Amino acid sequence: MRSIWNGAISFGLVSIPIKLVNATESHAVSFRQIHEADGGRIRYRKVCELEEKEVSNAEIGRAYEDADGSMIPITDEDLAALPLPTARTIEIVAFVPAADIDPLQMDAAYYLSANGAPAAKPYTLLREALKRSNKVAIAKFALRGRERLGMLRVVDDVIAMHGLLWPDEIRAPEGVAPQVEVTVRDAELDLADALMDTLGEVDLESLHDDYREAVEAMIAAKAEGGAVPVPESGEGDGGRVIDLMAALEGSVRAAKEARGEEGGVAGVTPIAGRSAPKAASGKKSTARTAKKGEGGRAAPAKSTARASKAAGKAASKQARSGASGKSGASAKSGASGRPGASEASASGGGGSGAKPGAASGGRSAAKKTASRRRSSA
Repeated sequence: MRSIWNGAISFGLVSIPIKLVNATESHAVSFRQIHEADGGRIRYRKVCELEEKEVSNAEIGRAYEDADGSMIPITDEDLAALPLPTARTIEIVAFVPAADIDPLQMDAAYYLSANGAPAAKPYTLLREALKRSNKVAIAKFALRGRERLGMLRVVDDVIAMHGLLWPDEIRAPEGVAPQVEVTVRDAELDLADALMDTLGEVDLESLHDDYREAVEAMIAAKAEGGAVPVPESGEGDGGRVIDLMAALEGSVRAAKEARGEEGGVAGVTPIAGRSAPKAASGKKSTARTAKKGEGGRAAPAKSTARASKAAGKAASKQARSGASGKSGASAKSGASGRPGASEASASGGGGSGAKPGAASGGRSAAKKTASRRRSSA
């Protein structure tokens, strides 16, 4: 890899000669501007506004534009005279935990390569010290005409440096967050957690630029004179308001199906404090049926009680008839009516409806009548 800067890492009194190389590269497809009428290339030429003629790079200098539009020339000698200790030095100023660096500050990335054999030992020393401390080094360096901030860390067996923005270059996120009151339910958070767990981790090496591949395929087809492939594209929601719960459940289900897992239906953890659902109505119907059946069985017992009461009344009436002594047959019937009354009571299912006082009165009257007949005889 071609180096873009040569200098040294200043680590206390230790100086490590290094070369700076780009750690990243762009694979974006670049286009040229053309004249649509004839396909001619459109080029930008550097023209002096005063002379209205094109000038070469050797004739071009730099200047600062003042507020009134006037130009203040700045020469290379002017810049070289400025006190810039980091002009050719990456000066380490501190070692901090990596968590202290806000990712918003990270800019371009570079690899630091040891420049020559004598630099191998101090380079390795710094690398191993960074590994063992689990920290990163904060440094200041100058590149492309300005002083910058950098972060040194270990990547495999190489020291890498991330350019950092200065703290005052990070804009505060004022007015970016939603300006309305929003309440997120526990059930929605549970589904979001389930979706995160289902998606899980990903191998970053497996990710690729689908759009760039489609552009390259289109260019290849046009170069060969064939038909331009039109890839299928899913229709977006276009900002349509959706049911968040349904969208989360569908996302969890789709993620599980994509991973080949069974049971794609998302589960929701019950919200604390909410009562459990009521039992099915089948048990209530069963209870009603059982109660109704018990009432049906009680009906014959009620009829028996009525019949027994009627039989008891008849026996009492017959006993009163014997006690009045209207005829000898009646007296005999009354005297011998005790068994009959017992039979009537027995046939009535126990005679629960007969009055005990009436029955004992009939027996006393029968005894007195019999005693009179024996006296007269």
